[in-house]
Amino acid sequence: MTEIPRYVVATDGACKGNPGPTGWAWVGEDGHWAAGSLPEGTNNIGELLGLLKAIVDHPNVRELVVQADSKYAIDTYEKWMDGHRRRGWKTSTGAPAKNRDILEQLIDAREARRASGMPDVVLEHVRGHRGHVLNEWADERAVRASEHAASGKASAWSSLGGTHEKLDVAEAPKKKR
Repeated sequence: MTEIPRYVVATDGACKGNPGPTGWAWVGEDGHWAAGSLPEGTNNIGELLGLLKAIVDHPNVRELVVQADSKYAIDTYEKWMDGHRRRGWKTSTGAPAKNRDILEQLIDAREARRASGMPDVVLEHVRGHRGHVLNEWADERAVRASEHAASGKASAWSSLGGTHEKLDVAEAPKKKR
């Protein structure tokens, strides 16, 4: 696999209800994207899955820059998940850590990057719904996935395998909702 020096990707999650049908997505600076749906979840689950899939789908990117509008996802990755694990999957207040299965996968993804000699991902907070083109596309994909989830199906889609076309990320998506 050829190493890519730097790549920027935006992530987002969406939920119809909260809890309810949930979607996640990432969209890259070159228009590649992935999205998925869960029949039942929360917005936080969608946000964490978008981050997880962005990391897992780009193992050969040396400087992976992940832009997210979710301070929850960023803080979970940068500040909380290791502490939760050290405390036996408890929060600092002693409550059970939420979304442990996803947190364990995030830790595994980070450790796999480190084991392969890659640096940690760079997380950047962006203000959602404020004209940030990649964030707008990630939101559009996540919302679309959450709408699909309302049919009761867990699914995933991606442009990486050539099954789905890349997006034109020169402009934000047209608002149709």
